[in-house]
Amino acid sequence: MVRPYSLPNLILTSTISLLFCALTLGCGRKGDPVPRTRTAPGACSARWAGFRLLEVQLPTRDALGGSLVGLEKVRIYYLPLASARPASEDVAARGQVVMELSRPNLPGPGEMLRLDLRQIGRPPGWVVATAVRVGDVVGAPSEIVPWLDPAIGDGR
Repeated sequence: MVRPYSLPNLILTSTISLLFCALTLGCGRKGDPVPRTRTAPGACSARWAGFRLLEVQLPTRDALGGSLVGLEKVRIYYLPLASARPASEDVAARGQVVMELSRPNLPGPGEMLRLDLRQIGRPPGWVVATAVRVGDVVGAPSEIVPWLDPAIGDGR
């Protein structure tokens, strides 16, 4: 003779089934999707255009050669003179940010930006410019531009 299902076995089976369904449905990721990583922007080019007037040309490509979108800031770093000329990466890594210009005051990629650095009173040293993408992804620094005492030569 076959025994009918008893009530405690039915409740136990139903509870285990519901728990299994809840666990399998709830195992997906929660929260906002993770944004894709941004490639660092390419290097800016920098040169003196006059007394303490720095011209910075913004990059048009990122470090991998793709088109540059999402340029958010331009930073100017300063490092005091040392016994030897540092690499531009050293100026960006060890130097201090003396000027930062953010959107919407930035021109588009590939355009020229003219910065007046007369208010920055610093002893002789080195200056580099970097482009920064959205998410604070800092690009390669520009070539080193010497920051000389205005009493020496024309002050460039």
